[in-house]
Order: sequence, then structure tokens, then C-alpha cells
Amino acid sequence: MRVLGIDTSCDETSVALLEDRTILESVVVGQTSLHQPYGGVVPEIAARAHVERMIPALDKALAAGTPDLIAVTNRPGLIGPLLVGLSAAKSLAFARNLPIVGVHHLEAHVAAAYLLDPPPAPPFLALIASGGHTLLYEVPKRGTYRRLGTTIDDAAGECFDKIAAMLGLPYPGGPSVQRAAKQGDRKAFDLPRPLMRDKSDDFSFSGLKTAVLYKVKGPNVGRRGPDLKDVPVADLAASAQEAIADVLTFKAVRACKRRGIERLVLGGGVAANTRLRELTASRAAEAGIEVFIPPPALCTDNAAMIAARGRELYDEGVRSDLQLDADPYAE
Repeated sequence: MRVLGIDTSCDETSVALLEDRTILESVVVGQTSLHQPYGGVVPEIAARAHVERMIPALDKALAAGTPDLIAVTNRPGLIGPLLVGLSAAKSLAFARNLPIVGVHHLEAHVAAAYLLDPPPAPPFLALIASGGHTLLYEVPKRGTYRRLGTTIDDAAGECFDKIAAMLGLPYPGGPSVQRAAKQGDRKAFDLPRPLMRDKSDDFSFSGLKTAVLYKVKGPNVGRRGPDLKDVPVADLAASAQEAIADVLTFKAVRACKRRGIERLVLGGGVAANTRLRELTASRAAEAGIEVFIPPPALCTDNAAMIAARGRELYDEGVRSDLQLDADPYAE
């Protein structure tokens, strides 16, 4: 079966054609240059860019083959962007008389691991860390997702973006902090690890963000702080990155050990971070846990993972119709 996946949940226009577990075509058109002047994604700008880029992306993906099924992200995400992808998917399904399945974007980040060779066999635990979400899922069997924990405030990716802004680094924050951290000492600053020793599986990153703010501005946060030339940006970036990776890996590995689960999956844009991947691998190895991490291109938003989850849903008998609507908040 060939599945056409469509994802416009944020600022990447992505269309992919998947045949079983083989990616025939994957198109991802980013919008970084459009949003960089604002330091973050502007939903209206993102939606208009999706409108302009959707048809060329579809043309390229469809040139690789004829789909049997359409899978489209309809939740969660930015409502304007979601509606662009959803409208394209429903139009194509109607015109070609194809079945359509609505896909949960975060569940698709888990399903991205099924494109690995070999894929993870349930049961496993999945850590999904992105710009808008930080979640721990238990996956006892394929298609079943039990949420164990989530962030009570900032997501890990959001924390990266805000710390980058404080350090005068360009948007998007995750890659910028990672680049700066390469030249820094991750032990230079003793930064907090919020909720790391808490018994729950939840996360919190607002306290870390505030701690970095005090390092940059000093005690008089409300007044003009020191110039950035007086702040060791590389050291602070490295220390902040280490704190985020430390919390994520510690809690994920601990959750596996608590439940006797021997496999751990990483997904979401933050999972592209090199230090997070390294620390997860080393901590998991010490605990005897096998780790599955998709390549960076399948960690960030992409339509191949949407197609993978859509095929999974279709095989379970799930069908959507042309009344399928977008839900920006569903988790």
C-alpha cells in the first residue's frame, strides 16, 4: 500500500509518499527565513506560506507514485496551518476517491521509529520532545499510546528557543544553542534540573529558563543587564543544553526501569539534538535498555511519519471522512 502523508502542523510544508516502510519521496519545505525576524513562528505567515507551497510539494510527491490512502495531520498544532494541509488532503481524497485518515501529530513522532530497520517491537517507552510538547508515552502494543507524563509549563524545545533569545542567538533556538555549545563547557554553570528527582513522570523547564535569565541579566532583571559581550555565551549554552538533556534522559530511563521496559524510543524535533542523543544512548546502555532514535530528518516535523501512523490506523480499521476537522489542542 502507498500512503500519501501531509503535515502542516507548524511551519514546515511536508508531503511524503510511503510504500509499506519505504519512503518513495519526502518533501519538507521550511519557513525559517520568514519567521526569523520575529524570533518565533507567526501563525498567519505560516498558513499563507503553506498555501503557496502545498501544490508544488504535492506534485513532487505524487510524481513518485499513485497513493492508495491519504494520511493528514489534523491535531494538535496551529489552527491556520493545520487547516491548509487538511483542506489539501480532503480535496485530493474527494477528487481521486481515496480513503483518508486523520493523524495525531505526536503519535506520528512515535511511529517514525517504525521506519527504522529494525523497528522497535512493543512494549516500549517513547520520549517525545519538541517545540510545543514534552511527553512520555508507554506503548504496550502497536497503536496503543498511554501518556505517562507531560510538561507542566514550557516544553523542552520552547526552552531552547527562549534561552537562545536571551543569549542573542538566532531562531530556531535548538540548533543555535547546539552550535554555540560546541565551543563551551557544559559544567561551567550549575543550572537547576526542575522536577528531575520528582516521583512523577512530568517535566518542567520554566525554572531552568529563569535561571539562565538571571545568569544573563544578573540580580536586577527588571533593569538593563550586562552586555552580551560580558556573558560567556558558549559556556552558558553548553550548560543549559546539558541541563535539558540531563532531565529528559534521566526521567525517560527511570520510567523504563520502573516499568521493566527494555526499549526506549526518542522522537520530536529536540531528539535531533546531538547531546541528547549521546546522553540517552550512554544512560540507556548502563541500564540495559535498547534505544531507537530516528535520523534527524525523521525527528523534526515530516510527512513520512504521518504516513506511517496513517497506515497503522488504516490497518486497525480507522477511517475518517470529509467532515474531518482540525483540533489545535488535542493531546
